[in-house]
Amino acid sequence: MAFTPKRKKSIAARAVRTLTKSAPDEALVAPAFAAAETVADEIKSVAAPLAEAQQSFRGALEKSVTESHTAFVKAKTTADEAASAIEVSFVAAKDGAFAISAKGFEALRANADANFDFLKAALATRSLPDLIALQTEFARKQVETFTSQTKDLGALTQKAVADAVEPIKEQVAKSFKIAV
Repeated sequence: MAFTPKRKKSIAARAVRTLTKSAPDEALVAPAFAAAETVADEIKSVAAPLAEAQQSFRGALEKSVTESHTAFVKAKTTADEAASAIEVSFVAAKDGAFAISAKGFEALRANADANFDFLKAALATRSLPDLIALQTEFARKQVETFTSQTKDLGALTQKAVADAVEPIKEQVAKSFKIAV
């Protein structure tokens, strides 16, 4: 037998009449239905704040993860920049040390040449007053040369130290946002 829309309506209407006519069944179903509605309302009243708390917790957790990732990226970038600054500083220190060593060896060679020249001239002198005059002149020139060499080495050392420290100084200022 096929159920047409008209037939479906009549079956539904009969079922509703049967349910409404049977008072003893209604007496049993109504309290259970009311209790079920009360439980459903209580579940809804507990579920709404629980869902809200879950959403709040999820939002806070996502925000925390995002902030942690941002902080990590920032720290990694700063560490990379600091390592690069230290590398540049070491290269500058190495170059400075090489320049100072070269300047020191140049001064040593110049002093040794001056001493050999003095020795040759001293052996060629004929009298004691000539030797004393030669010695006095040699001592005066050596003091001037030593003063000049000391100034040159001092200036070169200052430049080497400044070149070696500058990258680190800039990085520290950048990291802590200090005006240099």
